[in-house]
Amino acid sequence: MKKVFVNGYGSIGSRITSFLKDDPEITVIGVGKYSPDEDVNVANSRGIDVYVPERKMGDFENLKIAGAIEDALDNCDLVIDAAPGGYGYRNKKSLYEPKNLMAIYQGGETIVGDESVSDLLFNSRANYDLAIGKKHVMQGSCNVTGMGRVLEPLRDRFGDRLLRFDVTLVRRWADIEQTEKKLQDTIEMTEKPHHGDDVKTYFGKDAPLFVRAIKVPTRQMHLHIMDIRFKDDAPNPSEIHDIFKNEFGVATLWTAKGTKDVRDYASTMGFNFTDTNMIHIHANMTVSIGDTIQMMYSDDQTGIVIPENHMLMQAMLFGKSYDEAFAHTESIFHMKEKKQMLEQHFAKK
Repeated sequence: MKKVFVNGYGSIGSRITSFLKDDPEITVIGVGKYSPDEDVNVANSRGIDVYVPERKMGDFENLKIAGAIEDALDNCDLVIDAAPGGYGYRNKKSLYEPKNLMAIYQGGETIVGDESVSDLLFNSRANYDLAIGKKHVMQGSCNVTGMGRVLEPLRDRFGDRLLRFDVTLVRRWADIEQTEKKLQDTIEMTEKPHHGDDVKTYFGKDAPLFVRAIKVPTRQMHLHIMDIRFKDDAPNPSEIHDIFKNEFGVATLWTAKGTKDVRDYASTMGFNFTDTNMIHIHANMTVSIGDTIQMMYSDDQTGIVIPENHMLMQAMLFGKSYDEAFAHTESIFHMKEKKQMLEQHFAKK
């Protein structure tokens, strides 16, 4: 039985902890909290021990805590760092490296420059085996993870017929539960988005991938608009859709009019949170024009990286093969069942 500590209890930390509690190979020894807010009580109500920085213990005197983060880390095998972007690097230097701990970092960090947390950005579809034996690995962000789930199957199928990918990321402004975060009445343009460079760390640094990004006032997922150019005539849409029939974490939907349709249905499926943990190809929007395929797919924002964290954890902690890790993750996340439910509900009429 391996012991895991989740350092952070926001959008990602709360989700990861929820699923890890269902994993018979893992003991969650607790979560780290940095602000004395209601989430401390939420974690306690779920039977999760809460630890706080030693220097901040006085701020939590009216809340139930189990002790200091520094002490909890002495009793774990791996940390999943779910702190806000930038804090992961600080935690690596001040906590994890001094204690010789394995750690997983989230998409707000970087693998380049002076504040790099790792030399590997993980995407289970592209580089699972490279994570085996690693002590520090960064999990890609939701948009980066989503692009990997589409790009890798396309490359597997079409190889050198592919000429160029142009992707516009239409990003959500805030997560569902971030009710304190006000949606701004604007379409915000992102200068030099990191997502393309991140994807190229596993897709190939010279890959003909070009990414632009905007942020729109919604909490209801991301939408990716992708143009795929071929060296010859593009395949027809049905050939594109067939590639993803048995693909992990990819559902093909025909009748969803928008991202909220998918989110609203997901809330009725009976799984944790309102996540689907996957991307959704909006098949009615796939068009073949000359040498180009135009397609759109929505990305389950925070939810999509949770099973990826679980796959990565198995590579690092247990050195499992991809097939072993995939089967174990499926037993906990039920991705195949979710995909079937989504595809049946939004089936072609």
